[in-house]
Amino acid sequence: MLTLSAKIRKIQGKKIKTLREKGVLPVVLYGPKIKNESLEVALKDFEKILSEAGESTLISLEVEGKKPASPADGEKNLVLIHEVKFDPMTGQPTHADFYQPILTEEIQVKIPLIIEGEAPAVKNLGGTLVKNISEIEVKALPQHLPKEIKINVNGLETFEDKVLIKDLQLPEGVKILRSPEEIIARVAQPEKVEEELKKPIEEKVEEVEKIEKEKKDKGEEEVKEPTAPAEAKPAPQQKK
Repeated sequence: MLTLSAKIRKIQGKKIKTLREKGVLPVVLYGPKIKNESLEVALKDFEKILSEAGESTLISLEVEGKKPASPADGEKNLVLIHEVKFDPMTGQPTHADFYQPILTEEIQVKIPLIIEGEAPAVKNLGGTLVKNISEIEVKALPQHLPKEIKINVNGLETFEDKVLIKDLQLPEGVKILRSPEEIIARVAQPEKVEEELKKPIEEKVEEVEKIEKEKKDKGEEEVKEPTAPAEAKPAPQQKK
C-alpha cells in the first residue's frame, strides 16, 4: 500500500500562498468519525501518489505526531484522495482533501474507465472510436475499490459491435450503479461529408416537387405556393 507523510498545518488563510511557494501542498483530512484537520504534504510526494493511486484507491497517511483512528489501522490512517484543485496555468495541485472512510461500510465513488487494445473497425475500416462513458460510479468497501477499470476494445470488429456495462471485468465486491445495457464504447462509421451537405438541398427540392404533384392531381386552379421551400430537418450526426 502506498504511503504519504503529512504534518499538522498551522498556517491558514491567505498565508497559505507561502506554503505553495515552498513546494508544500495544503490539505484537509476529514471523515465520518474524525474531526476535520488542516495538514500539509510535500507537493512532489503528493503528485507521485496521485498518479499511482488516483482518487479511488486507499493510501496510508502518516501524520506526524498523530495516532491512527483505530488500533486496526496499525500506525497509519487509511484515506482516499478527494477533491483535488489544480492551478489553471501550471496544472499543479493547489489543494486537496483526504477522506477517511469507515472500512466496514460500502461507499460510492467514480472510477475512471481506461481504453485498452485497438479496435479492428478503426484500423481496418477507418472508423472512429467513440467512448460514451469516461468514468463510472461504483459501490464497494473502501479496500476493494480499484484505481481504474480497463475496457478492452479488441472485439470491436464492425460498426455494429459495442462494449456494454455488463462486459466490464470488475474486482470482487465491486458493484456498478448503472444499467448493464448502457453502451460504453463503439466505433462510428466515417462521415460522408459531401452527401450530408447535399441532403438538405435534395429534401427541399423533393418537397417542392411534391407540392406541384398534389396541385396537378387534385386539379386545383388556385393553390398558394410557398415563397420558399420548408426547412428540412438536419441529417442526424454521428457522435465523435
